[in-house]
Amino acid sequence: MAANIGGYISIGTNNLEAAREFYDKLFEPIGVKGFRGNERSYFYKFVKTDTYFAIFVPFDGKEATVGNGSMTGITFDSIEEVDQIYQIAIESGALDEGKPEQKMDTFYGGYIRDLDGNKLVFCKMG
Repeated sequence: MAANIGGYISIGTNNLEAAREFYDKLFEPIGVKGFRGNERSYFYKFVKTDTYFAIFVPFDGKEATVGNGSMTGITFDSIEEVDQIYQIAIESGALDEGKPEQKMDTFYGGYIRDLDGNKLVFCKMG
């Protein structure tokens, strides 16, 4: 038996169009294109890792909320790429949750909250 953690990551939104515009702009510099899943979802495929990132309007019809302590990490090959994507996120309306910096010897990261309050970290591991 084999498993792959993180093959598909999803976050909730209360405004699919605004979230799509935010993530289209955020992921455009790294060549990640989005596609509509259905009327309440939008997906982005990260080819290098064969991972999907999805934004969803909740199926149950209730308001999307953020998970306290939940965070999605997106890794990059360089510190410069982390700085660039962090800046694009801030310029696109994200809230600063911690500017990019060396957090420990093997981790450089910057934290944001997207338009719905979901927490993301852009990081360089190693």
